[in-house]
Amino acid sequence: MSLTDAARARILRRPSFRFRYALLALAAALTVGTLGFHLIEGWTWEDSLYMAVLTVTTVGYGEVHPLHPVGKAFAILFMLAGVGIVAYSLSTAIRSVVESEMLATFGERRMTKRMSKLRNHFIICGAGRVGSHLIRDIEHAGELFVVIENDPANVAVLEDRGVIVLVRDATLEATLIEAGAEHARGLAACLPNDADNVYVVLTARGLNLNLHIVARAAEEQAHAKLIRAGANRVVAPTIIGGRRMAVALMKPAVDDFFDSLATEDLDVSAEQVEIEAGSTLVGRKLRFTSIRSELDIVIVSIRHKDGSTLFNPSGDAIIEAGDVLIAIGRADSLAQLNAQAKGEIKSGV
Repeated sequence: MSLTDAARARILRRPSFRFRYALLALAAALTVGTLGFHLIEGWTWEDSLYMAVLTVTTVGYGEVHPLHPVGKAFAILFMLAGVGIVAYSLSTAIRSVVESEMLATFGERRMTKRMSKLRNHFIICGAGRVGSHLIRDIEHAGELFVVIENDPANVAVLEDRGVIVLVRDATLEATLIEAGAEHARGLAACLPNDADNVYVVLTARGLNLNLHIVARAAEEQAHAKLIRAGANRVVAPTIIGGRRMAVALMKPAVDDFFDSLATEDLDVSAEQVEIEAGSTLVGRKLRFTSIRSELDIVIVSIRHKDGSTLFNPSGDAIIEAGDVLIAIGRADSLAQLNAQAKGEIKSGV
């Protein structure tokens, strides 16, 4: 993941980086002084370094050897510059330490306060190659989420985008509690190591029995372990990638359609619509709703409350409370269907 210019600027403004630059400035001054005394006076490297340190620290032990006129002129210039560099380095070091402590304290308090208010949100554990794509999709959907990540480069990029980032170890129970796992809607375990993902899933399931958990599996054999640990869904990028390549190779038109849904080239998308008890759609046949006639939405399947699934339902299929409709249509139409499913607006006939 590459750093943007704004992210680099944020990093450069951090106290730790200013402290490093101050040390580099001091080291550069000592290097210049050592080279100057060595080349001008012909002293050994040891004596030249010793003289450079005496000069910038203003200890005043006296000269190592008598100075020639040119050497004295260099010493005067070096003393004037060296004292300024030392003063800058010391002030920067002190300010960096103080600022680091203040930022850490206030940052922790602000983050804790934000976390305590999170409800019905998503938790993304890991912002690597898989997690970063997931984060972009959730951002695009406008959902509330928090990311747990400890890689500085990934953290800088996410913070630059205004993403809520918890810089912690996602495998720790305390971290998941701080991220609000007990009140979250769903969790995605996207860590690169299968063992870490198993531990995250196991811990998260213990904190929230109703949490919807999706886990990444780097190896195929990890699938069963993640399910036993408590994951509702397991995604194996290598297996999915192989299947998509097979479709692209043998059924390119089908693959183009899937890509169009993902990139919204057709101005349509797929959505799952949950039918609530108060919806006017409850108890009605599909043909007697506005889903197909007015909203121009295609219902691919209906998953009933008992877990059974009806693919390509006919117009006589009856919609019940608790059903989940898998629908394809325009974003505005899907939004209207969601509102009907929640009982916010009445459905047309």
